[in-house]
Amino acid sequence: MLAKFTDRFRDMLSNWRLNIGTPVAAIPVLIASVGVTASLLGLREFGKLESLELGAYDQMLRSRPPEKIDSRILVVTVTEQDIQRVGKWPLTDATMAKLLEKLEKYKPRVIGLDIYRDLPVEPGHKKLANLLSKSDRLIAVCKTSDINHPGVAPPKAVPSKRIGFSDLVVDSDGVIRRALLFAMPEKGDCTARVSFSFQLASRYLAAEGIEPYKVEPSGDLGLKKAPQKGISSSPPHSLAVFPRLVPDAGGYQRADAAGYQILLNYRSSEKATQEVTLSQVLNDRVPPEWVRDRVVLIGVQAPSIDDAFYTPFSAARPQDAKMPGVVVHAQIVSQILSAALDKRSIIWYMPWWGEALWICGWAIIGGLGAWKLRHPLWLGLSGLGAIGLLGGVCYGLLIYSAWIPIVAPGLGLIGTGASVVVYAAYQMHKQQQKIAHLTAQQEDTIVLLTTMLKYNTAASSATIPHTQEITLPLPSSATVPVTSLSETSASQPEPFYFSSLLDGRYKIVKVLAQGGFGQTYLAEDIKRPGKPICVVKRLMPARRDDKFLKVAKRLFETEAKILEVLGQHSQIPQLLAYFPEKEEFYLVEEYIEGMALSEELPTDKRLSEYVVVDLLKGILDILAFIHQNQVIHRDIKPSNIIRRKEDEQLVLIDFGAVKQMQPHSGDDTEHQTVAIGTRGYAPPEQLAGHPRPASDIYAVGMIGIQALTGISPHCLPLDRDTGAVIWRSLANVSEQFADILDRMVSYHFSDRYQSAAAVLKDLNSLERSILSRETTNQNATNRSDMATDELDNIPPTKVDSPIPSRFWDATIKLNEENSEV
Repeated sequence: MLAKFTDRFRDMLSNWRLNIGTPVAAIPVLIASVGVTASLLGLREFGKLESLELGAYDQMLRSRPPEKIDSRILVVTVTEQDIQRVGKWPLTDATMAKLLEKLEKYKPRVIGLDIYRDLPVEPGHKKLANLLSKSDRLIAVCKTSDINHPGVAPPKAVPSKRIGFSDLVVDSDGVIRRALLFAMPEKGDCTARVSFSFQLASRYLAAEGIEPYKVEPSGDLGLKKAPQKGISSSPPHSLAVFPRLVPDAGGYQRADAAGYQILLNYRSSEKATQEVTLSQVLNDRVPPEWVRDRVVLIGVQAPSIDDAFYTPFSAARPQDAKMPGVVVHAQIVSQILSAALDKRSIIWYMPWWGEALWICGWAIIGGLGAWKLRHPLWLGLSGLGAIGLLGGVCYGLLIYSAWIPIVAPGLGLIGTGASVVVYAAYQMHKQQQKIAHLTAQQEDTIVLLTTMLKYNTAASSATIPHTQEITLPLPSSATVPVTSLSETSASQPEPFYFSSLLDGRYKIVKVLAQGGFGQTYLAEDIKRPGKPICVVKRLMPARRDDKFLKVAKRLFETEAKILEVLGQHSQIPQLLAYFPEKEEFYLVEEYIEGMALSEELPTDKRLSEYVVVDLLKGILDILAFIHQNQVIHRDIKPSNIIRRKEDEQLVLIDFGAVKQMQPHSGDDTEHQTVAIGTRGYAPPEQLAGHPRPASDIYAVGMIGIQALTGISPHCLPLDRDTGAVIWRSLANVSEQFADILDRMVSYHFSDRYQSAAAVLKDLNSLERSILSRETTNQNATNRSDMATDELDNIPPTKVDSPIPSRFWDATIKLNEENSEV
């Protein structure tokens, strides 16, 4: 039961990767993203990220372009110079009365007195009280009481409907980011429920025919056109809605949202309204149009009077960090007026679930980036780019009045990326340990199989002779006979007919190739949606006795497990399944549509140095991954490299240690040695049965030489004294690239590059010099004749072109030596 469930689960994951296009390897990214997001949401819930979010919010507010001055508002400030000139604080009631009379003369729409006048300051108290009681334009202030302050009463002469509280909401860091419009004071001398700022704004808007209303069903504050007399009421046309601030709005967490608060959308850090001083008004030096039909606020702007507050702009203004309270009230008034009359946006924020998705989305981006980009440089650059993009998006949205968290998503991006990197490193370490163990088992099994094939004479009767691999067309009948088109022999196996499904799911549709060790087919997987095509490799052991089959099966399963790990690389076919059936073994792999590299490198075709460098880099990138997992391919050659049609990427195939289940004859050009390898591409130590990572590098180097010379490696001459490959005179190549290739194909493995990464480093340096050289040649037109002469010196590449006799002598000698191997 457990085995059946495991098989079904494996099939499900395989289908998910291949049908939906989401690799199973991305599951850790999703898990890490969810985990990091949950952790960040927990930190946000306890307010651990609030100060960082508010700091980032302040920085973005400071970076916004300033808006033009609101001409509907005038601020009259009592400066330090005014106090020194009058010689007294508080100002006398006579001075305040004179100021109000001057302003009333110019007929402002409303006047707000942001100076406490709860006590008389003689002389002139009677005159001031008379002005305060009779003027319908005047709004006075009071301060509500709290735990730390008893409050300040309003002027006794002003009726309650023209009183507004001046309280401002100060965050825990001392900065004002919110505006309090309504409150419910329970006790104290100040019982006003409407703020000073909203009193001024609503009176100004009333003259415009605009009144506040309650938005249903949310209960939010809205502004609408007041119904005209004699016209039947209709549903209100909302001009603006001010959503009530919630405790977790934007970057806030568990904020005190008592009363009716909104986010304060500052107009500018410098000068949001027209400003004049007390002396200018008293001395009639203010243009009447600055006052007429405007909102006029009167307040203090003097260092000796503690009526200034920190704002988001304070960090950028160290010399004048605090903003006067009257200016803050002017900013609130301007925000309300602009929302109703100018359709200026109100700062909004996402609900908690939207912020959670936003954070999770960036966490996933960070995880996917870390999963796809393993190189530290590209990972770092992509991380910086992603953070820059996040900051740009959040800043752009804030310009359009949307406050979106930036710190939590940034931490999610970095945290998930770091988690995925750590997980990938841990998984790679585990895979390397696993593959190292499997490779050791593989080597032991290969030795055992080789010994059994070499010394057991009974194996000769069961050996399947090697036949040339061929391609067969798809038969028209439903039953596909798999036989060789070469001449049959008495010892050849019976034709194998697939009248049923392999493993109950794979339907053979075409025979790709066959040889003595097995066949390769294209098959449909009928248990997956769409019946996708896959490649099925049938491997037939050389003998059928139980002892040999047991060892062969062990080798087969070991190699399959290695292929399963290596198939996680995008340029290595994924192993989809493996299973034994009727004393034979089957591998099911991903189908790679494309053209073998051997077709790109026919005899006598020479490629340019730049193209060959790019070709080798593509192979070495795959090789670096293989060697990192402590695996040696053993049979790198052009026919085992496919250029994928989909994206033109090179794909390395045929990790074939299981071929040791078959003995091989020695009469073909690309003869497979007992130690696994192809003549011409396999170095001496590999032919001796002792492969190492440098052996694969040798094979890649020989591919590079073949691409430059147009000559198959097994036909290249060797130096009789050193064993070095003689090839430089047969190609047009720079000394730097030739040195790299010579080091790759050194006779002694200790003289070669010991890692693919080391070769890539030198090739990258060479590629830059080639590009620089080609650019120089292209720009230097006076050197074209020299370039033509150099091209004329390139050895001819036609089939009938003469080849130096020393080449043929060495080739004949090499073939004679190889026939004895």
